[in-house]
Amino acid sequence: MSDETPEIAAAIAQPMPLDPQLDEARKELVALINRITRGRDGTVETPVAGLQVFCISKPDGPKHAFATPALGLIAQGSKRIIVGDDIYVYDPMHYLVTSVDLPVCGQVRLTVDNEPYLGVRLELAIDDIGELIGDEKLPAKANAPASRGMYVNRIAMPVLEPVLRLLRLAETPEDVPIMAPLIKREIMYRLLVNGEGARLRQIALQDSHTQRVAKAISALRVNYAQSLRIEDMARAVHMSVSSFHHHFKAVTAMSPLQYQKQLRLQEARRQMLMAGVDVASAAHSVGYESPSQFAREYSRMFGAPPLRDKRRWLSEAQNDALGDASVQAA
Repeated sequence: MSDETPEIAAAIAQPMPLDPQLDEARKELVALINRITRGRDGTVETPVAGLQVFCISKPDGPKHAFATPALGLIAQGSKRIIVGDDIYVYDPMHYLVTSVDLPVCGQVRLTVDNEPYLGVRLELAIDDIGELIGDEKLPAKANAPASRGMYVNRIAMPVLEPVLRLLRLAETPEDVPIMAPLIKREIMYRLLVNGEGARLRQIALQDSHTQRVAKAISALRVNYAQSLRIEDMARAVHMSVSSFHHHFKAVTAMSPLQYQKQLRLQEARRQMLMAGVDVASAAHSVGYESPSQFAREYSRMFGAPPLRDKRRWLSEAQNDALGDASVQAA
């Protein structure tokens, strides 16, 4: 079941055109991303720390990844993200906020005219958010219970306009050291006071259920290969076992065991595909004692057994390299 509000789900199902001001801002966003990427596919780091832009003209199947706290905006195309049993779809009319580390499966979609997917990602520093919510001048908001660490909101100029100013700094890097921190603070302020901002506050509120779950997630990410004892994790974050289970699933859309399984499988795949580790060694390194169980769960998650998936990836990588070489030769 999706965690989107009914209003957002309806807006995505039957999109309404942007108002003229937002549409002009979106066009500038497209132009800025194109200038930064120079029209080439891939991810580009900007001179602003934590700010990336993306250009994808030939998207392939769903990709498993690990989402960390960030703001995501789209200038062209759309993206579908699955977290546990929840589905999020966002496009130029919506932005996505991730407040905790989450294993996700995402797929990019092009526009109806097959224009490249163009997107922006800005990392969110939880310490900076905590400093901001500690400011007594920040407008008060009702506390929210522990809820999903990802949400979609309708885009508005107060959020989009400072993102544009941050991207413009890529063209005047001498301004970055002074201006970037100020603009980032403005963006975080807008996220906190708009829409579902109460969810973002929870991650930085001392001793909130969401922050306790975030601490458990950090421990899981470090110790994913070890046997998971729910009682120990609950005790470490000062929660009962039942409360820990409830709030962990409320934030991540999955149980601690499901979360650990996705961590293990994604890390094993990374080792096999990126580091050249053999299947048995990768399975063992992430905590699997049974090769058959590893193969079964790997196939269920990635759509192919480990060895076949590795061969397919190596074949695709080789074809991509040959394609790049032929372009250079031409």
